[in-house]
Formats: sequence, structure tokens, C-alpha cells
Amino acid sequence: MKLIFLGPPGAGKGTQATGVSTSLNVPHLSTGDMFRAAIKNETPTGLKAKSYMDKGQLVPDSVVIDMVRERLAMDDCKGGYLLDGFPRTVEQAKALDEISTPDAVINIEVPDEKLMSRLTGRRVCGKCQGTFHITKLANEKTCPVCGADLIHRDDDKPETISNRLRVYHEQTAPLIGYYQGNGKLRTVDGDNRPEDVLKAILASLE
Repeated sequence: MKLIFLGPPGAGKGTQATGVSTSLNVPHLSTGDMFRAAIKNETPTGLKAKSYMDKGQLVPDSVVIDMVRERLAMDDCKGGYLLDGFPRTVEQAKALDEISTPDAVINIEVPDEKLMSRLTGRRVCGKCQGTFHITKLANEKTCPVCGADLIHRDDDKPETISNRLRVYHEQTAPLIGYYQGNGKLRTVDGDNRPEDVLKAILASLE
């Protein structure tokens, strides 16, 4: 099965993608992982992408699309895939349709105020890289696993999150209408326990 995951920052796409890819036995493909692998392997597309990133520039759609095309042509994608982080725009979605049309698109919905609470309360261990939420920590300054200091990343501060949500609603949310229009969209409520969200996603695909 060929799947796409949509959802705002903090909706739990990564967590759910891991569960769904295991259940359906398809590879979970995130654009970040694709970039890192292509750059590490020094593929022509990876080197192109690196040239833009080294200058602090956005990687053009044409390069991103070429990278996705290369990845989807690999043997492990013959039985399907789960794309997370691509497409980000309607233009990218149209380009993907020419490469490999998805069977379904999962849209994980969570209200913005819940996302703010999730993300602003997130803390990361500087040593073991564990991720925790202040509501589950007895002491929000030290890691419960290794005792090292916890970090409140700039990415998880209110002003940064507000900006990320604004960009999502402006650029990526129109994809919801695009995939709704062609009958591919499956929307699930992401404001539940992770295991319940996973059950809802799998049920929507039956």
C-alpha cells in the first residue's frame, strides 16, 4: 500500500508512521532521512541538495522530487511505502502523482492549542537524546533515564511553534483539499492516546 501522512508539527506523525509501517510491512520514508542518506552516499541528487544546504538555501522542488523519485524506485518500495514530510505543497503532490500515485492519504488532526501544549512542554536530554514532556517529569530539569540536563530546544519555544504552525496552515494544509478532491483523504483524530490513533488509522485503511 502506498501511503502519505499529513499533519501539523507535533501531531505525532513520526510515532504513528513507525506503527503503521510495521503493521503493513512497508518502509517509512521521511524526507529528512532521504536527504541524509543521499548526502552520505554522495548520490548526484544528494550532492545537489548539499550544495544548496551548505549555502543556507532551501533545496528546490526539482531536487527534492528527484530524490523522492530515486527512493521510490528502490526494491524495498515495490510493495508500497509510507511518505512522511513529502509532499509539502500541492505542486509537489502533483509531481508525486506523475511518479507514483498514493492509495490513501492519512491526515492526523490536532487542534493548534493542543499542539502548543505538546511542543512547548517537550524537553530533550543532551546526553542520551531521550524526549520527555514536563507533565510526565518529576523534575523537568534532569533526565529521568541518565540524570543529564534536559534542554528546551529553540524549536519547541512558543514563538517558533507559532511560526511553524502558520507555515503549515499556509503551505501544507491546502493538500487536505487536494486529496479530499480525489477521494484519497482519510482524517483521524490525533488528540487521543497513541495506541488509539494507530487503531483509527489502520481501521480507516481497511
